[in-house]
Amino acid sequence: MIYLKTDEEIALMRDANQLVGKTLAEVAKNIQPGTSTLELDKIAEEFIRDHGAEPAFLGYGGFPNSICASINENVVHGIPSAKAILQEGDIISVDCGTFLNGFTGDSAYTFAVGEVSPEVYMLLKTTKESLFEGITAAIEGHRTGDIGNAVQSYCEARGYSVVRELVGHGIGRKMHESPEVPNYGRVGTGSLLKNGMCICIEPMINLGGKNVLTEKDGWTIRTKDRKPSAHFEHCVAIQGGRAHILSSFDFIQEVLGDKEF
Repeated sequence: MIYLKTDEEIALMRDANQLVGKTLAEVAKNIQPGTSTLELDKIAEEFIRDHGAEPAFLGYGGFPNSICASINENVVHGIPSAKAILQEGDIISVDCGTFLNGFTGDSAYTFAVGEVSPEVYMLLKTTKESLFEGITAAIEGHRTGDIGNAVQSYCEARGYSVVRELVGHGIGRKMHESPEVPNYGRVGTGSLLKNGMCICIEPMINLGGKNVLTEKDGWTIRTKDRKPSAHFEHCVAIQGGRAHILSSFDFIQEVLGDKEF
């Protein structure tokens, strides 16, 4: 069942999502060679709790940490570890969620660790741009297939592949609600978009092939060919016929300065 939110509920969701953006910015301050993903996780959890919220990922489905930290070929759901040390030229997707005032926030950003290769930079740039292509397609009366088609068309036209096994989702009082929001699809198919719907749009785009597999830890999903993957996510609400972004990359950009990723 799809739960439509009132304007008051969407305002509360905005608060939860803005906190996610601020948390990702706090993490961004510490993304550098030599830092472990477990250190980043501890920074995120402390920041979330200091702002009166709970880490939405911690314990969710048994997940052991407060952020997902996925390096290079790891697409999503990477478990933070003291052994996972960032190296110059890596990329790391940080996915984060908060639970605040009864509602959930969820957003993700892929960061460059130092200087990355030109082909990896273009993967990040294209994936981030495809997110906004998808958001533009999130209009009342359109369908989730319109969003997926916008993302897929944009990325595949530039030579990248779209992960099929993982999708965006509805969000509200729970982390995952209906409908599913794939990053691929045909125009005019899927769930109808209505005012009051809150969804997470999150392209997961690979430099190589689209195939992925799950590592032995039962969580980490990586590309089968071990080529890099990028992941960007915004939470949006359909209001007044169009998508309004509830999360934010602005706080991250303040930290990054002139550097885009």
